[in-house]
Amino acid sequence: MTEQPDSPDSKRGRRAASVPAILTSRPHEQPVGVLSFRDRRLIVITVATTIAAGILHSSGGNQVITFIVSALALAVMASLVGRSVEALGDRLGAGPTGLLQSFLGNLPELFVVLFSLKAGLYTVAQATIVGSILANVLLILGAAFVVGGWKNGRQYFSQTASRQLAVLLTLSVFALAIPSLTYAFHSPAATHERGITIGVSILLLILFACSLPDTLRKSNTDNVVSGSDEALAAKSEAYVHGAWPTSLAILMLGLTGVGAAFVSDWFVSALSPAITTLHISEAFAGLVIVAIAGNAVENVVGIQLAARGQADYALQVILQSPVQVAMTVAPIVALAAPLVGAASFTLVLSPLLLATLFMAALIATIVVVDGDYTWFEGVALLTLYCAIALAFWWG
Repeated sequence: MTEQPDSPDSKRGRRAASVPAILTSRPHEQPVGVLSFRDRRLIVITVATTIAAGILHSSGGNQVITFIVSALALAVMASLVGRSVEALGDRLGAGPTGLLQSFLGNLPELFVVLFSLKAGLYTVAQATIVGSILANVLLILGAAFVVGGWKNGRQYFSQTASRQLAVLLTLSVFALAIPSLTYAFHSPAATHERGITIGVSILLLILFACSLPDTLRKSNTDNVVSGSDEALAAKSEAYVHGAWPTSLAILMLGLTGVGAAFVSDWFVSALSPAITTLHISEAFAGLVIVAIAGNAVENVVGIQLAARGQADYALQVILQSPVQVAMTVAPIVALAAPLVGAASFTLVLSPLLLATLFMAALIATIVVVDGDYTWFEGVALLTLYCAIALAFWWG
């Protein structure tokens, strides 16, 4: 008789049985030093690229080189911010960790968008918000499918948590699209773009606030926004990092937060000259370059989990990021815009940006329907991402 592949139910059964092992193997309980080799390497790279970006910015060096180095510094800075948040969360528990990740994990990207608005680069700001969602749903998820499927064969995952994340992302994206649809259909409210943007932003933040009581519970196994205990523990374990004291985690988070602000400013200063020299559009810069630099590196842990065969946790980690962008980053940017001199900024997107936003929501729902994936599905996601990026090269 031909052996049948494991069903999703049997996979979930074995996963549930293995949960205690995952939860009891927290990194701070491992016999490693305060700073693991990976921690030290990340800090060294961050300091080196930040210093290089600062020197290039101060000396007025080649703007393209400054742009590239600043982008690299921003990427590793985002990773270090995420690591610092996680190290602090190791002492607070799973729920507060997810909450900190929602508020602080996207700091570099948030700074870039705000500095872009200050510089009058509204298209970059809008494209970055859309690109952050798109990069996780297509680029990171596609890479995770390729790595996990190629290494482990067809992978099965629990549809419950992933479906909840996909539905929440879809609803949040639809809410973000309201200002654009109002304008496109010339409704009576079309002349009140800023007012609708503010209203939608407040509603999304209220939606996020509704998740806080559940997030802050000691037991957080069913929370969608911040992630389940098991997923957060698996993500932390994948880093194989050392045990940071609380004081070190707070200090590192403060330093990386300040550093992210400076690097974001340098990056945006070099952005316009680099766009002109490289003959790329503002939309491409925001949708692809800024989005990848701002959050993709930090979310590579989702690919690591897929390589380990932990498909459930990989999908949760990857899909949580675009949900947090839609529910917190975009509304905060819209509400904070007047503080940086961009009082006229709205979430009215171009037709192509709006279409790609809908694509991201639709694809996130489609990929979790059948409860499994293969490496070829990952290649298809990466292909679509490259096609969309190509369409934005000229604007």
